Amino acid sequence: MSTEMSRLVGLEVGEYCQLKPEPQWVVELGGGTGITTLSILSADERLRVLSVDSEPTMQSQAKQSLQTWADSGRLEFSGQDALSALRMLNNESVDVVASAYTLHNFEADYRRQVISEIYRVLKSGGLFVNGDRYALDDVGAHTRGTQAEVAGYFKVLTQINRLDLLEQWIIHLFNDESENHLMRESVALRQLSEAGFDGIRIKLRHQVNALLTANK
Repeated sequence: MSTEMSRLVGLEVGEYCQLKPEPQWVVELGGGTGITTLSILSADERLRVLSVDSEPTMQSQAKQSLQTWADSGRLEFSGQDALSALRMLNNESVDVVASAYTLHNFEADYRRQVISEIYRVLKSGGLFVNGDRYALDDVGAHTRGTQAEVAGYFKVLTQINRLDLLEQWIIHLFNDESENHLMRESVALRQLSEAGFDGIRIKLRHQVNALLTANK
């Protein structure tokens, strides 16, 4: 699902940018190894991207695989954490803020500050798009969806004998589902509304995964 979500985030960014007469500046939070970054860059040949990720190993991989884009001047990297990177930007200086599977990793108070900073740096009418784990408000449905996800990982990773990856994923899942990290849909949407966002939409959902868009 993560690769598909990266593709969908890129499509949303592309649809927005292609309606604009001037080149757009996109800030990507949690660029990782560059999968979502590539999807965004491929969506519109005019846009520029600042990819933010504080994990040096993954960002090093992204720099290697996306070197051509960096050389062309369309891609820059920041090794700061999301909140610090956003605080370095001017008010209303960014056209799009995009992310995939990053915000759910943040502790609740840090995430709230990030959302506030995203709103601050976006231009009027700017777009926030996030493909991520948004916990269902129906706790039973959320639990069933998570169980199905776990079963799927067990099936795939045991078949290819990657128990090491299975262990890492389960440990990470416990963190995702912890009280101070869980990103409940109703809470997340209310947080965006309180920050000032408009047109907040869950555009699609697959079990615990959802694509969200909002405008300033």
